[in-house]
Amino acid sequence: MILLQASHVYKSFGTEKVLEDVTLTIQDNERIGLVGANGAGKSTLLKIINGEMESDQGEIFKAKEVNIGYLSQDGGLESTRTVWDELLEALRPVVNMEEKLRELESRMGDPAVMSDPKKYRQVSEKYATMGEQFRLAGGYTYQATIHSVLQGLKFVDDDYNTIISTLSGGQKTRLALAKLLMLKPHILILDEPTNYLDMETLAWLEKYLQTYEGAVLVVSHDRYFLDNLMNVIFELEHHKIIRYNGNYTRFVKLKAERLAQQLAEYKKQQAEKSQLEEFVQKNITRDSTSGRAKARQKQLEKMQPVEAPVTNNEKVGISFDILRNSGKEVLTVEDLAVGYKNTIVSENISFLIQRNQRVALLGPNGTGKTTLLKTVAGNLLPLKGEISEGFHVSMGYHDQEQEYLSDHKTVLDELWDYYPAMDEKDVRSVLGRFLFTGEDVFKQVSTLSGGERARLALARLMCQKANFLILDEPTNHLDIYSREALEDALLEYPGTLLFVSHDRYFINKIASRVIELKSNGVTDYPGSYDYYMQKKSTVSNNHAAGDTAGKDKSPEDKKPGKGKLHYLRTKEKEREEKKRRRRASELEKLIKETEHNIAVLEKELYQPDVYSDHSLYQDKSDKLEHQKNTLEEYLEEWVTLEEWQN
Repeated sequence: MILLQASHVYKSFGTEKVLEDVTLTIQDNERIGLVGANGAGKSTLLKIINGEMESDQGEIFKAKEVNIGYLSQDGGLESTRTVWDELLEALRPVVNMEEKLRELESRMGDPAVMSDPKKYRQVSEKYATMGEQFRLAGGYTYQATIHSVLQGLKFVDDDYNTIISTLSGGQKTRLALAKLLMLKPHILILDEPTNYLDMETLAWLEKYLQTYEGAVLVVSHDRYFLDNLMNVIFELEHHKIIRYNGNYTRFVKLKAERLAQQLAEYKKQQAEKSQLEEFVQKNITRDSTSGRAKARQKQLEKMQPVEAPVTNNEKVGISFDILRNSGKEVLTVEDLAVGYKNTIVSENISFLIQRNQRVALLGPNGTGKTTLLKTVAGNLLPLKGEISEGFHVSMGYHDQEQEYLSDHKTVLDELWDYYPAMDEKDVRSVLGRFLFTGEDVFKQVSTLSGGERARLALARLMCQKANFLILDEPTNHLDIYSREALEDALLEYPGTLLFVSHDRYFINKIASRVIELKSNGVTDYPGSYDYYMQKKSTVSNNHAAGDTAGKDKSPEDKKPGKGKLHYLRTKEKEREEKKRRRRASELEKLIKETEHNIAVLEKELYQPDVYSDHSLYQDKSDKLEHQKNTLEEYLEEWVTLEEWQN
């Protein structure tokens, strides 16, 4: 079923063309990723689809019953309600239905109604109808659903009674997403949701959206997210849109095949056209061949031109080189504690990085990943422990905030002042590779966009030719094409990498090793992000077999004297997890049985021989109420256990 269709949409801002003859359809249950370079017009198209912006030409067709839920990049929720009350408001029809059911229950217990068979039958039949509607609307589980969504989006129980106006910007945006998920629009549109969610929350959102009842349209630079969730990719390129069926990886393959086929057809037509033109030119004036030449000329005039494939996406020209190799051991960290002043963020950190390793530093928000990178780079003093650089190690550091860029300088001066020995033409050449051309080099750094600042910072880092790069969120503000260029450059880089990133696709492609940082130490995983996730999953699901994450710890992280204590703690955790899993399984059966009992009692309650017998009706009503209360208890316990396991 087609939910929405955009037909021949055009949009310009002044003389700047943004959208040209854009046509697309959104079908029910499609998972659509909208991709394109920064500034391609993705957010503009979403706003036109949502009705927030008028197109210059074209139409948006939407069925009357279809509703759209849209969350912009900065779409934080503003409200004077509490977190819990705001989500209850999103489910107002269900809440109202529940209140009406309570009113009908009260009326059925009214002696005046009970003594009048006709009134009693009318009220009880209305209660039966509404009760079924309430069940179908998820009335018996809506509070558990709210709780589950809030927990998935990193709101804890203590947040539920918090006034929304006091929340941080990130919390307001996550709450706006939670409210949209509660509203369940037919078309859910999210503009860069991966910008404000950490990796754990993203994984939860992926799973949630995989079973979402409706269509999902997402703009994202997170290719891992696009791979795991999407079954359609729309690419907005050169003001036009092309649809590809499949996830992001499939899109890349199909696009390459389309361009190759278009190029072959273009070359074939150009060769044919050249032959025809040559024949006409040579033979048009000859009496004996003039007729054939005119026929060829008509053939040329009727020829539908095949356009040459446009492959000139502006990509940054990154290539990282080194002045000389480092020794085999690049960085040794021993019993390190990092933080600010006297506040320790993470401690007991020990690891060794060797030459040519590409190490991803992962861990939940707040564990000190950026703090650790700043400490290793020498921008913060360690609170405890030692950091030792190896022989001939030269370090280059990329700060995610680009705090070292001078806002008062021009782009040209920023790079040239850092490398004064370079000729101006060489500085301009480097800047040109990072898409700063012509008058762009005289822009003030303070006026640059996030993507431009990121490119300038990478240009400065490239010129350093360090053999050990420390990168803090290097893909921030970069579009997909620039991320791919950065990945290609880092894969060819002959030095050593230590980096933090929330881009799981980037991590999976670059990392040869993962170090997971916790508040009290690290765990080492010698492989890609997929390997890391596989091992984490194995640990979670196989505690009973003793296959724990501790097996992946690096030798320097395993200290004498801790083995027995670690074993006892592990065994205790295994026993607790087995008990919880067993109870969760029991609860699932009990919930199913209780839901069945409720359905049976509700059906029996409105049989004529029951509602005409007050005593029998009251008995079944009491049993129904007891079953409902029991179901709520089971659901609350089950949700708690599921959250613990996840």
